[in-house]
Amino acid sequence: MAQSILDKINVLISANLHSMVDSALQANSVKVMDEYVRQAEKNLENLEDATVTVGGTVKTLKRKYDEISTQVEKLDRDIDTLLQRSKPDLAAAAQADLNTKQQLAQEYYEQWQQQQNEYQKMLDGKLKLEAKLTTIKQEREHLQALMELAEAKSQTNKTIRSLNDLAGVGDDDVRRLSESIRSRLDREDAQMELSSQRLQGQMDDVLDKSTIDNQLEERKKRLGLGGSSASS
Repeated sequence: MAQSILDKINVLISANLHSMVDSALQANSVKVMDEYVRQAEKNLENLEDATVTVGGTVKTLKRKYDEISTQVEKLDRDIDTLLQRSKPDLAAAAQADLNTKQQLAQEYYEQWQQQQNEYQKMLDGKLKLEAKLTTIKQEREHLQALMELAEAKSQTNKTIRSLNDLAGVGDDDVRRLSESIRSRLDREDAQMELSSQRLQGQMDDVLDKSTIDNQLEERKKRLGLGGSSASS
């Protein structure tokens, strides 16, 4: 169950932002980004529930391991005491019990560590997806604004064609009106260009960070330092 959720989370984390933006621009709609947000929020909710469950299992296994370890330590001392008191039969029975409890302690320890690793993966995946979701939401708003500017430009371009005809009429008021409208259109073009540059810069920042993160992960693996199990 937890692994299935983690697989879905990893797919969402690895989603390509450039590809998503390209798809939105081609469709002239941010629906593809809205769908990503919907899927991400749904899976985050499921991940949070699963993380709580696994976290509880981790605590239970650690508690059992601590309890059995305490019993093992006591049995070990008891065996020495029995041998010192020349009671080999009781010492042998205690040794057999110790062997069983040591094996059980080892099993609890392995299960505890396995679940702890799973728990950490889920926490890491949650943080990474939350960060990716925040970025997507921000870019969705920027892209929506960019599309609205593009639509405004499309409409105002039609106005420019009629203004070109008006510009040569010879009426001073008409000329001033024509120039005023042209100035506003120039400002809209400049605003759209600025918005485009800002969007590109933010996307490049996200992609640069992703590249650096991947490079650091590879370096950690080469140095035997381990690293995050979920890759972004």
